[in-house]
Amino acid sequence: MSGHSKWATTKHKKAVVDARRGKSFAKLIKNIEVAARTGGGDVNGNPTLYDAIQKAKKTSVPNDNIERAVKRGSGVESGGADYQTIMYEGYGPNGVAVLVECLTDNRNRAASEVRIALTRNGGTMADPGSVSYLFNRKGVVIVPKTEGLTEDDVLLAVLDAGADEVNDLGEAFEVVSEATDLVAVRTALQDAGLDYDSADASFLPSVVVPLDEDGARKVFRLVEALEDSDDVQNVYANYDVSDEIMESVG
Repeated sequence: MSGHSKWATTKHKKAVVDARRGKSFAKLIKNIEVAARTGGGDVNGNPTLYDAIQKAKKTSVPNDNIERAVKRGSGVESGGADYQTIMYEGYGPNGVAVLVECLTDNRNRAASEVRIALTRNGGTMADPGSVSYLFNRKGVVIVPKTEGLTEDDVLLAVLDAGADEVNDLGEAFEVVSEATDLVAVRTALQDAGLDYDSADASFLPSVVVPLDEDGARKVFRLVEALEDSDDVQNVYANYDVSDEIMESVG
């Protein structure tokens, strides 16, 4: 799973950069609104909403924005859009498989933007099911490294909650579980007094494509182009990049 670990690290660092630009605020707010609409506005009875709010707070989204999103989603306040989750599949440079998760109120616009980003960056759209079988839906919790915290400490905290593995990402630990065990794993970390940056249901690749420096640059360019769309919430890809190449690509 080394490829995914690098991918998670990249996404983790990118989330910080995006937050500075304010780009991710709208996407995080959208997540909260949809979670509140789907499961209600009570965080105690809606773990998806709880995690969406926690992630937004970690990225410094103002509390007022968070509260308004919950109210819009739960119907207390008017003005919420009717967002749909749509998954698009495609291939990037070097045959890398790409899953693009959209949250949109305009299906045609989302499809068009995904198609344009792919074709302009050496990729192609693929038929439904032609790429998704290469990924498994998993729960992923990112735990920031603090002084004295070891991989074994994290593993001990989450083992009985259903965690499959703990990976060292360099600046954080990644806890992987079945998607259905995500809440239990996150709760186990909290009970152990361990802070976490995010808890998400993600798609992890079962097969990875190793990339050289040129391939990595092309794939990263495609991912950035896709993530620039307001309709795109997440991009998953099955590449593997070594530490050396990641460093040279920057």
